[in-house]
Amino acid sequence: MLRGKELILSFVACVFIAASYGVVVLATHQTPAASSFYGHLVGIFGFLLMLMTETLYSLRKRSRSARWGRMVEWLQFHIFTGIVGPFMVLLHSSWKFNGLAGVTMLLTVVIVFSGFIGRYIYTRIPRTADGIEDPGLVGQMQASALANARRLLALWHTIHIPIGMALFVAAFVHMLGALYYVALLW
Repeated sequence: MLRGKELILSFVACVFIAASYGVVVLATHQTPAASSFYGHLVGIFGFLLMLMTETLYSLRKRSRSARWGRMVEWLQFHIFTGIVGPFMVLLHSSWKFNGLAGVTMLLTVVIVFSGFIGRYIYTRIPRTADGIEDPGLVGQMQASALANARRLLALWHTIHIPIGMALFVAAFVHMLGALYYVALLW
């Protein structure tokens, strides 16, 4: 298994998405507005990826009896969608960060940054090939480092999860507001 393949795939996907964004900019000679067809398209797909990031991995993690694939693969999926989705939402923003949409984008940046920190901490904990934590893989001297990594990961969860919840509340309010104003303008 290639370590960090989810990061490589995320980078490749972001390059392709950026290229499509560049094509739209070249064709229209302007930055796509968030309310344009392309702006909505990248915003909707980015949000759906972020929603999958938030829900699918968590559901799989809590369902130990489910046979939906190995946890390590679900974590890689979580990381992939957690990078590509926010990148698409950033493009949706049209580089304007005002009001609730700006707060939502700030929370998105914070949660992605936090995710990278969590990934780093997670890699400090020895695991089997299936991604299951295995204290037997560490020596006596490394046991305290393992305990510290577990404590850091627990602390990280207490910060990362509430920020994610705040992000999705802000995103849903943003979408409801956008739909409300679109309906008013019709």
